[in-house]
Amino acid sequence: MVKRFDKKIVLVTGAASGIGRATALAFAAEGAQLVLCDVDVAAVGETTAMARELGAPAEFIRCDVARASDCEAMVARAVDAFGGLDVAFNNAGINIAAAPIGDVEEMEWQRILATNLSGVFYCMKYEIAVMKRGGGGAIINTASVGGLIGTAGITAYCATKHGVVGLTRSAALDYVKHGIRINAVCPGGTRTPMLMEWCKDPEVERTAAADTPLGRFADPGEIARTVLFLASEDASFMVGHALVVDGGLTAR
Repeated sequence: MVKRFDKKIVLVTGAASGIGRATALAFAAEGAQLVLCDVDVAAVGETTAMARELGAPAEFIRCDVARASDCEAMVARAVDAFGGLDVAFNNAGINIAAAPIGDVEEMEWQRILATNLSGVFYCMKYEIAVMKRGGGGAIINTASVGGLIGTAGITAYCATKHGVVGLTRSAALDYVKHGIRINAVCPGGTRTPMLMEWCKDPEVERTAAADTPLGRFADPGEIARTVLFLASEDASFMVGHALVVDGGLTAR
C-alpha cells in the first residue's frame, strides 16, 4: 500500500521534542524521507533514531533558525541527502519570560524576534528556492492562536506569531503560481515541554486548561495530524490559510 508521503522529502525544524517530534514521526509513519533540525543535537538525534525505527530514511543537522547560514545549510542537507525538498514544516520557536511589553528587555525582544519570525523568513527563503527548481511543494509554518488574538503578559510572543501569520499569507500569494502552497497551523495550548515548563504549578495548568472549551490541552499528535493534512493533497486548494487547532479557544 502506498503511503501518503511515500518517498517525499520532508524537512522539520524544532524536531527535538513536542509538536516537531510528533510531526516528524507522523511523517515517518507515512513513508517520508526526513531531514530533522534543532539546536538540541542530542534530542533531535533521538527523534531521528525513532523515525528510522519506523522505517524512514532520516538525517539530522544542528540548525539555529535565527542564523541565515544555518538555514541555508539545513536546506542544502536535504538536497545532498535526498535530492530535493517536497515539504517543509517550519516549527522551531521559543518563548521568553512572561512580562508586559514595557518590562521586556531589548535583548529578549531581539532574541524571540530572531527565532520566531526571522527564523521562519530564513527557512522559507532557502526552501522556496529549492522548491521552485523542483516544480513545487508545501510549506507549513507554526504560528499560534497567539498570532490571531492578544494575550496579556506574552506580548512579544504574540507579536512574533502575528508576524508569522502575515508572512505566511503574503508569501503564499508570492509563490502560489510556482506550485508552492504555504499555510500556517495555529495551535492552542499543547502539551509541549515549552508550555509544561510554564505550567509547573498544577494550579496554573488546571486554570489554563479550563480556559479552553474542551477543558484540556492538545496532545502534540493532534497538531501533527493537522500539519500532515496541510502538507497533503487533501489540502490542495488551501493557500495562505492560518488553520486554528485550539479546542474552541478562539470560537468565543
